[in-house]
Amino acid sequence: MKFCPTCGRPVSLAIPPGDNRERYVCTHCGAIHYQNPRNVVGTVPVWEDKVLLCRRAIEPRYGYWTLPAGFMEIGETTSEAAARETLEEAGARVEIQNLFSLLNVPHVEQVHLFYLARLLDTDILAGDESLEVRLFGEHEIPWDDIAFPTVGQTLRFFFADRVSGHYGLHTGDVLRALREA
Repeated sequence: MKFCPTCGRPVSLAIPPGDNRERYVCTHCGAIHYQNPRNVVGTVPVWEDKVLLCRRAIEPRYGYWTLPAGFMEIGETTSEAAARETLEEAGARVEIQNLFSLLNVPHVEQVHLFYLARLLDTDILAGDESLEVRLFGEHEIPWDDIAFPTVGQTLRFFFADRVSGHYGLHTGDVLRALREA
């Protein structure tokens, strides 16, 4: 950040009084500009023994497979954002169930949250951000073509939980990119 979104004047990095981190502070109006992680929310949409994946039509990771997910919008709950992203990317209507995975990705300033979701029907259709959408059984998953480490990890959690018969909340950290785009 070079300029203050409030007044347009230059900003500088400084530790504001009462804080313990450098923040962008306006040299003119004194506004403190906090930068916080962005939430990426999505679903693990399930129909019988299959999971719905989307093949990305946008960068990053164009052509790779992912769970339907995207950035949360202001005014949404995480579950509302997950359902919206699933509808936008896969044309899929879902019943949101429990929060399934929460993965911190600090190197890209993101937190990824995935909900288990029951597909209400199989009327699915690729949205603007997807080249195609498809239901996959566990042994059909294109593991070498999964777009993001958090998606691969969430899918591994899902299939392990399915074997155990208990779907818990999984948390973790992705401390560096596991594969470069």
